Amino acid sequence: MEFECTRFKAEYPIFYKVDDNDSNVAPTYKFLKSSKYGLFGDGPKWNFTKFLVDRNGNIVDRYAPTTSPKNIEKDVKKLLGIQK
Repeated sequence: MEFECTRFKAEYPIFYKVDDNDSNVAPTYKFLKSSKYGLFGDGPKWNFTKFLVDRNGNIVDRYAPTTSPKNIEKDVKKLLGIQK
C-alpha cells in the first residue's frame, strides 16, 4: 500500500494484493475481468485496472490502468443519478 500511495499517488482505498492472471486468481477478480473485457481481452494490461460496478453487482465499465479516478467521476455520478 505504501508503494502505491507514494509512487502512484493513490488517493483511494487500497485493499490487499490478489492473484489476477494465474490458476489462483481471486474469485472476485475472475468475475470482474470475465464480465467486461478490455481492449486486449480479459487479462489486465497492468496494475490499477479499474471496474465500475453498480449497486446490483453488474459491471458497468472497465477502465485502463492509466485512467485517473477523477476521470471516472462523471460515470459514477451518472450511475448514482447525481446531476452536475
